Order: sequence, then C-alpha cells, then structure tokens
Amino acid sequence: MKGRYFGAVSGLVSFLYPLPAPRRTAGAVFLWWESRRLSYNLIVGATGCATVTVISLFGALAGSVPRIELLVFGSTIYGVLANVCYCLGPITELALDRFLGDRGPRAGPVLFRQGLLFSVGLTLFPIALAGLALAARLVKGIILP
Repeated sequence: MKGRYFGAVSGLVSFLYPLPAPRRTAGAVFLWWESRRLSYNLIVGATGCATVTVISLFGALAGSVPRIELLVFGSTIYGVLANVCYCLGPITELALDRFLGDRGPRAGPVLFRQGLLFSVGLTLFPIALAGLALAARLVKGIILP
C-alpha cells in the first residue's frame, strides 16, 4: 500500500514539476507544451463539470434551474478560450528565452504550473458567485418573507 501512495505522489510531482524542454528550439518548446495539452484539458474540463454541477445544484436550491443549452454553450466557449490562452504558454516561454537568452531560466514548467492553477481557480470562481447569490436569496427570503 505504501508503494502505491508514493508512486501516485511521484506521478503528481513529475506532472506539476516537469523537466523543461530538452532543447530551446521553437519546435522543442511547442512539442513540450503540446504533450501536456490533453492533461490540461482533462483537468480544466473536469473542474468545469464540477462547477456546472454545483451551480445547477445551487440554482435548484434557489428555485431556478439554469437552461442546459446556455450551460453547454458557455462551457464550449470557455473551453475554446482556455485553449487559446494555453497557446500563450509556449509563446511566452520563447519570448522570455529570446529576451533573456542563456541567462534566463527555462520558464516552461513554471508557466505551465501557474497557468494550470490559474485556469482551475478561474473555472471554480463561478461557484463562489453562485454561492453568494444563493446566500443573498436565502437572506432576502428570511428578512422579507
């Protein structure tokens, strides 16, 4: 049992703290980023599914269920925009490399990790807004019955 735990931790650590692209060519940097895109999409997509589920639950508790077409459309647009922003990762890494040259650090792993954390946080943010809206509706119902 102990070995499986450390194997999972080791996998997570190697995913969140990967080695940078072995060479600093544009092709190597883009390949490095593209090899991580599926994982990024799965993580952000799963977070989005959780967000949609919680928002729908909050809506049902408040007595107004959001329209499924609107949720699907919004989620699709959000997914496309998240992938457009993901494309900024290798571009930023190459720009930093060009600007700083060999003096600069290999920024790919840090940019990937921070971008993933920002994307997950941004995807979860509507839960906070929906929770506040639900709380306001409940307080209003208590104060003004």
